[in-house]
Amino acid sequence: MIFALLFFTFGSTTYAGLVLLNVPFSLVGGVLALYLRGINLSVSAAVGFISLFGVAVMSGVLMVSEINRRRSEIGMDARDAVIRGALAQMRPVLMMIVVAMLGMVPAARATGIGSDVQRPLATVVVGGLLSTLILTLFALPALHWLVACRNEKSRA
Repeated sequence: MIFALLFFTFGSTTYAGLVLLNVPFSLVGGVLALYLRGINLSVSAAVGFISLFGVAVMSGVLMVSEINRRRSEIGMDARDAVIRGALAQMRPVLMMIVVAMLGMVPAARATGIGSDVQRPLATVVVGGLLSTLILTLFALPALHWLVACRNEKSRA
C-alpha cells in the first residue's frame, strides 16, 4: 500500500523503490541494536519497527523529492542535482532523525518499572534511526545517481 502511495506521488516505480530502500536500511540498524543489547524480538520490538519504517520512508521522500525537483524544475544534470539536493536536505533529515532518536534514548536506557516493554521498542527505533541517518545521507543519493545514469544511458 505504501508503494502504491509512493508511486502516485513520484509517478515512477523507480523512485518509489528508491524511497522504500530506506526500510531495509532501517531494518539492519534495528536488528543490530537488538542483537548488541541482547534483547529478543518481541511484540514491543515489532511495534518499534513499524514506527521506524514510517520515519525511514519520510526521510527517503524528503531526499528523493528534492533531487527530483532540482532535476525537473531547475533542469540540473543528474550529478549536480544529487549533490545539491542531498546537501539541501541534509539539515532537515538530520533534524528529523536526530530529534526522534534523542527522544527515544531515555526509554532505551530505562531500567525501572515497565521498562521491559518500552526498552525493545526504543532500542529498535534508536538503532534503526542511526543506520537510516547514515544511509539516507550517503547511500540513497548515490543510488539515485546510479539510477539516473542508467536511465540516461537507456534513453541514449
